Amino acid sequence: MTFEPGRYDFWPEDAVRRDIFISNTSSEVECPSKEKVIGVLIEGQNGLTVDGHGATLVFHGKQTMIAIIGSENVTLKNLHIDCERPGGSELTYIGFNPGGEGRPPYTDVRFHKDSWYSIDDDGVLELVGEGWKTEYPHCIELNATNGHFVYSKGWEVLHSSKAVEIGPGLVRFETPEGFVPTIGNTLTVRDRIRDQVGILNMENNGVNFEDCNIHYMHGLGIVSQFSKDVTMRRVYCTPREESGRVLASSADFMHFSGCRGHVRVLDCRFSGAHDDPINVHGTNLRIVAADPSSRLLKLRFMHHQTYGLSAFHSGDKVALVHAETLQRYSYARVKSVRRLSDREVEITLNRYLPKDIILDSDVVENMTWTPRVEIRGNHFTRTSTRGVLLTTPRKSVIADNTFLKTGMAAVLVAGDARDWFESGPVRNVHIKGNRFIDCCYNSHQSPITIDPSNTVLDKKMPVHGKICVCGNIFEGEMLGKTTENGFSEAIVYAKSTRRLIVSGNITNGVNGGQRKGRWEHKNNTHIISQ
Repeated sequence: MTFEPGRYDFWPEDAVRRDIFISNTSSEVECPSKEKVIGVLIEGQNGLTVDGHGATLVFHGKQTMIAIIGSENVTLKNLHIDCERPGGSELTYIGFNPGGEGRPPYTDVRFHKDSWYSIDDDGVLELVGEGWKTEYPHCIELNATNGHFVYSKGWEVLHSSKAVEIGPGLVRFETPEGFVPTIGNTLTVRDRIRDQVGILNMENNGVNFEDCNIHYMHGLGIVSQFSKDVTMRRVYCTPREESGRVLASSADFMHFSGCRGHVRVLDCRFSGAHDDPINVHGTNLRIVAADPSSRLLKLRFMHHQTYGLSAFHSGDKVALVHAETLQRYSYARVKSVRRLSDREVEITLNRYLPKDIILDSDVVENMTWTPRVEIRGNHFTRTSTRGVLLTTPRKSVIADNTFLKTGMAAVLVAGDARDWFESGPVRNVHIKGNRFIDCCYNSHQSPITIDPSNTVLDKKMPVHGKICVCGNIFEGEMLGKTTENGFSEAIVYAKSTRRLIVSGNITNGVNGGQRKGRWEHKNNTHIISQ
């Protein structure tokens, strides 16, 4: 299938509508309807290649722009994808007067031409789109001087202030005393509700994106869910260069949930996300009841934004995990699965249940649906959060990437059975040949942070293992400073980890050898500084 070069517009009125549960999107309260408005649906295909020849697909309203479902060996390449009115709004401070002598203070802003608004008779300004308006705003501010992407209350102040249009795209707000904006900084505002995703890759075998430019995505970005063998090669998740925009996604850029086989992200670029550019994880379900006689477990999705997924299949290998220690203590195969509700599922195992299950605490992890991961040659910048989140027990390589100005850890290895319920221990991670520049300005994390959520710390039973941080370059003013916890800011923070090698790294131009520098120990927590 091919497109001729040019612009193609897609409207929600002509879109396919399908009820689909998608990981990490919205709760029953946030968004009761799971209807996805799908602009382009590829379903049940085998060996399909879509070549855009540089065409631009422009989507109107709120849509899941492309959905690939139940297909094999599908390739999308040479496409530009954008929104007529992006879900994120952008406005720049251009003027400020503190007031005085009977004159109220005011702040002037310039709205980006792609960010639409309306002002009512009472001077209340609303951010509007094609059939929608921003109801639950979240604001991140781009510092024009240092390029940092920081959390901001700027829009909260402006939205509470009387507004008047003083020119096309120019608005004056009667801001309160004490509010002093930074002229030149840009506010980016999006809605917290993830009612759609950018692109959905669900239950496929062999999906490839090549030479695609994705310039904005509503809600969560490209979501790969229960798919095998996914390759993203030269996928640029960035605003169009000529657009002047700074925001390209309302949340993550690439989200891999419950995938298997080989996940590869190669030579891609990420700029302008309101959340993490890459997140790779599974989903732990809590054990709420057990019947040893029938080898049956009743499980529940715990995080409010993840539920309703087909999380288990007959034949899957699963692990039972103690939530407090995050130790996998028993393995089995799934014989059968029965869906009880959107939140609960029953699975029958092929072996007897262990006696030490802790109900309403322990979780089940699907070991079959865990991928090998290669993240190589990419460029990450302009995100207030992390660069890469990674939790998979299979071999992972994060190599030859540049992480520029990530607000938090550039690489976070977590593992969680308490908050997000995203996966468990890692066993083979290589972080090598990367360059980390001015990271962690929004937090006291280290550029590489290994921080599982276990509440019981036991040196004999660490959570993670076999992690190598070798041959990387670390630069930035934060390195070497003292944090609020009293530790010297380190290049690596590791909790509950064995077989951790830190070798041959360079920090601010200084060579570092294996375990060179100071190690501090506290409750089986290691802070490493070169």
